[in-house]
Amino acid sequence: MSELIRARDLQKHFHRAGETLHILRGVSLTVSAGEFVAVVGPSGAGKSTLLHLLGALDRPTGGELSYGDRALWTLSDGELAEFRNRTIGFVFQFHHLLPEFTALENAMMPALISRRPPAEAAEAARALLVQVGLGGRVQHRPGELSGGEQQRVAVARALVSSPRVLLADEPTGNLDRKTGEEVFALLRLFNRERGVALVLVTHNEALSRQADRILRLEDGRLVEGAPGVEKG
Repeated sequence: MSELIRARDLQKHFHRAGETLHILRGVSLTVSAGEFVAVVGPSGAGKSTLLHLLGALDRPTGGELSYGDRALWTLSDGELAEFRNRTIGFVFQFHHLLPEFTALENAMMPALISRRPPAEAAEAARALLVQVGLGGRVQHRPGELSGGEQQRVAVARALVSSPRVLLADEPTGNLDRKTGEEVFALLRLFNRERGVALVLVTHNEALSRQADRILRLEDGRLVEGAPGVEKG
């Protein structure tokens, strides 16, 4: 598999009340196209912060991040936003659907933001909603859907722009075991069938064991202690 993401010495610090909080202390890793990487570790270790940096949702205090030969921190905020929209899909623990829009409209949103024609965006979103088992619910609003169904809409939304990378932060954390397994199976399906690189932050050991590699984060650093761990 070809290398897709390369992060080198990522650091993230916050200054609060005269004190410096070191969230990430120099994390280096690579992710290949089509690879499934699980990031595990205790609460407060910096897992979500790392995912936000890998997804260019935030800029680091120090370090480098490249997708292929493109160095992301050389891009303006507008260029970064366009890059995220076209390259990266996000699924979070909380689905963040817009309550006034239907499942179809929510799933279409990234495609519309990237200025795809509305009919084309709707077609792509509808096909994904069918694939995730919501073909009969496309006109339902989030309040009319179960938690698992809402998370399926979030998965469809993350994939509508055909991203190369899918970043998932505890995507099954608010779901019961059976529903969580179903949502995870969908993520794994797109990882395998479409070759989308999947980086999953999780506390669920059963899910992390299915990854190609497990990276363990403790106190802002990648450490030994999990099969296939890569040191920062």
